[in-house]
Amino acid sequence: MQFGLFYELPVPKPWDEDTESRLFHEALDQIELADRLGIDFAWEVEHHFLEEYSHSGAPEVFLAAASQRTKNIRLGHGITLTAPLYNHPARVAERIATLDLVSRGRVEWGTGESATLIEMEGFHVDKEQKTAMWREGAEQIANMLTMTPYPGFQGQYFSMPPRNVVPKPRQKPHPPMWMGCSRRESILRAARAGLGALVFGFVEPEQAGAWIKEYYDIIKSDECVPLGHSVNANIAAVTALSVHPDENEAIARGLDGFRFFGYSLAHFTNFGEHKPGRTDIWGSFEGVRDSLPDNAGRGGIGTPEQVAAHLEGYAEVGMDQMIFVQQHGKNKHADICESLEIFADQVMPRFKAAEPARQAKKRAELAPYIEAALARKPRMEMPADEDLPVVVSAGKRQQDAGVNVPASNFTDRGGGIPVIKEQPTANAGDD
Repeated sequence: MQFGLFYELPVPKPWDEDTESRLFHEALDQIELADRLGIDFAWEVEHHFLEEYSHSGAPEVFLAAASQRTKNIRLGHGITLTAPLYNHPARVAERIATLDLVSRGRVEWGTGESATLIEMEGFHVDKEQKTAMWREGAEQIANMLTMTPYPGFQGQYFSMPPRNVVPKPRQKPHPPMWMGCSRRESILRAARAGLGALVFGFVEPEQAGAWIKEYYDIIKSDECVPLGHSVNANIAAVTALSVHPDENEAIARGLDGFRFFGYSLAHFTNFGEHKPGRTDIWGSFEGVRDSLPDNAGRGGIGTPEQVAAHLEGYAEVGMDQMIFVQQHGKNKHADICESLEIFADQVMPRFKAAEPARQAKKRAELAPYIEAALARKPRMEMPADEDLPVVVSAGKRQQDAGVNVPASNFTDRGGGIPVIKEQPTANAGDD
């Protein structure tokens, strides 16, 4: 089994001028430490407007910063919002490819829909259409990352003419694709699309085992028709992590933040009423924290032996990766770092030794199924070269239209590069 860290970049109130900056840099320090310790993945979300719960509106910037402070850890979008109203597909393709290049091929590309009305309504995303929007965006982004040129698209939610979307990613055909999942139905949808399943919900090993079996049964069946240009057969789930030799100290350091993680998310999804810039989620949490129930993720808080036993349950049912929630609520940076060090020293080696053999066996077992799945994939047709459009520059269009462009309208932009100044038109006052 492999291990990852999960970042929402939470900033509970009260805030001061340095709160966000301090939190961001602490997160980068933690990822740098995790890289040295041999943690496999660092995942960061994309969320918008979720005050206190997640101040992570530009994960590609944060992950790019992390890429320059690390060498081996995989850098995961958990997830990018691929509905075109959130992010134009060409812009996502450019960002994914650029991050893959600057990280020297360490990107894991998670995709998803979002689940909160405050985000959807903020971008005018129709809740009933968000799954179709996710699929259209994700599929076309994968095409943009792999096709030279991208032949253009006229879809339900966006369209664009043929363009060569550059740069192209270092990993071929594109970084491994994942899908954010919160329930059984979405896990099975990920399997049908040949995507890794990022299970952002807390489940006990017995339930996880049933989902894992169903997921891999679909991967091996004719139902698997890849959305992208590769199959990423992996399933991951989240759990809390706070490890200390003293169980009570592990609880004191980690449980409060983990409870706020669940409470603040539920504020936006289940029970809350939010006034932007005014609601105090941490304040309301403090009034109810002791009455909040625990869930399956609570098992990652305890002594090294207790945490190892918790993780063993998932390893035994075939979980590929466990992702740790640590930086949440007001958990202290120093405590998070110490917990990571204890985990890497006393827990992780129990799982790492068997991982290369597990991965090799899995690759060999799935190879013929993946080959068959890729053969089923419908692919965009590339136009013949003579059918590709020629895009004429503005200056050439003026000249072709008979507009006289005097030499004085050429300027030198440096390096001897001429630039044509825009010409006034009859409608110069129009936008």
